[in-house]
Amino acid sequence: MNTPIYNTIKKYISLNPLPFHTPGHKLGKGIPAEILRDLPFIDITEIPGTDNLHYPTGIIKEAQVLASEAFGSDNTFFLVNGSTSGIHAMIMAICKPGDQLIVSRDCHKSVISGMMLAGAEPVYLKPEFNEEFGITTVITPKEVEKMLEKYPKAAAVLITRPNYYGVCSDIKKIAEIVHRHGKILAVDEAHGAHLRFGDGLPFCAMDSGADICVQSAHKTLPALTQGSYLHVKNKRIDLDKLKMILRMLQTSSPSYLIMAMLDVARDILDCYGKILLSELFEYIETIQKQTENENFRWLTNKDISGGEKDATRIVINVAKLGLTGYEADRILREKYNIFAEMSDLNNVVFIATIADKKESFDRLREGLLGLLEYQAKDVAENKELSGILIKRPEMPAQVMKLKNILHAAGTREILDKAEGRISKEIITPYPPGIPLLCPGELITREIIEYIHELISKGCRVNGVSEKLDILVVDDKQ
Repeated sequence: MNTPIYNTIKKYISLNPLPFHTPGHKLGKGIPAEILRDLPFIDITEIPGTDNLHYPTGIIKEAQVLASEAFGSDNTFFLVNGSTSGIHAMIMAICKPGDQLIVSRDCHKSVISGMMLAGAEPVYLKPEFNEEFGITTVITPKEVEKMLEKYPKAAAVLITRPNYYGVCSDIKKIAEIVHRHGKILAVDEAHGAHLRFGDGLPFCAMDSGADICVQSAHKTLPALTQGSYLHVKNKRIDLDKLKMILRMLQTSSPSYLIMAMLDVARDILDCYGKILLSELFEYIETIQKQTENENFRWLTNKDISGGEKDATRIVINVAKLGLTGYEADRILREKYNIFAEMSDLNNVVFIATIADKKESFDRLREGLLGLLEYQAKDVAENKELSGILIKRPEMPAQVMKLKNILHAAGTREILDKAEGRISKEIITPYPPGIPLLCPGELITREIIEYIHELISKGCRVNGVSEKLDILVVDDKQ
């Protein structure tokens, strides 16, 4: 068959891969067998008895109420266009054109595009930074307080929690501060749909004072890709406005496959989550003891000042092997058929879910210990490179408002010649999808050099073409 997408996926499956990436059902292992058999027959449409996602009165309404009870919200909405649609809806429901939104700089690119759609203007919170791992960590309550005092007219605060590395800011304290200032707290909790169901995990947003949050069920639960939840709690959100926006942003032909699996995932976690997550913690604790040594540094709570780490997100620093995270990731794929969620300069990130059992961790242990054979001879050279890249460039200046970017004329410019130009799109290493440059920001030499270094070490930078050019505002128009 001349079907490149299907053929490539079939080839991947034939490798007997070990997926430590999304979706959380891990090639169907986390989906009960009887449901797995039924999946082709669930792909139906709105017929009598199957309700309507946009005006639910029957089974979809019932399923959303059950989800609301399980996740601790007042209202829960099923998302079939992924968490991106939920983040867009969340921002558009909170902000009017011209409103300021205080948002963590380590936000996902969908937050930036959501502000463009809403006509909102960003005020960025600077996250803390861990130099050993080379990653952003928490947003401190002190930083939130400072920005609320500096921008008292801001409509809301939006933070990402957990971040891609499983780091969770102290959301309870942040919520207290935000509400004391009379503002709304929104949370991108895409990576935290499982948090409420396991003892010892950080508190979820709905139990910590957030007004609204989005969760990607497909990332950490046995749900299908694009399946997400939008949760609302308290009375600060205009529900009628939110529902109208969701009807605008979500498809008019919602997938019953995705909605059914959102329902199934909720039921599995609600009934068996504590037991299954407890087993998962044991597997992770065992492999950490078996592999952590002078060559492998696991990210733990000890590395997070003023926050917590999600124990199911495995982050391993391989810098002392003299390897980059990209190189270690490639070796695991090519030699062991182990597919991580992502890698960066220093780390490899693995998403573990309740679908992962002992056999998965036995194979992961074998692969991690096998990396020792590839230890670089010149570790000092790697450390020197790490010193260049370990810190992201300073946040560039916003010189054009987001609301003016969309309709501004654009032109492509060679990256090396783009210094001093205004970026027209999001430039972001992906994953994790945290922007280096946002639309309307000034391109600096520091950022250009950083992008070159990332690309040279194997990182994919979205927004930079194969010809190494980028889209900038055409200042001649």
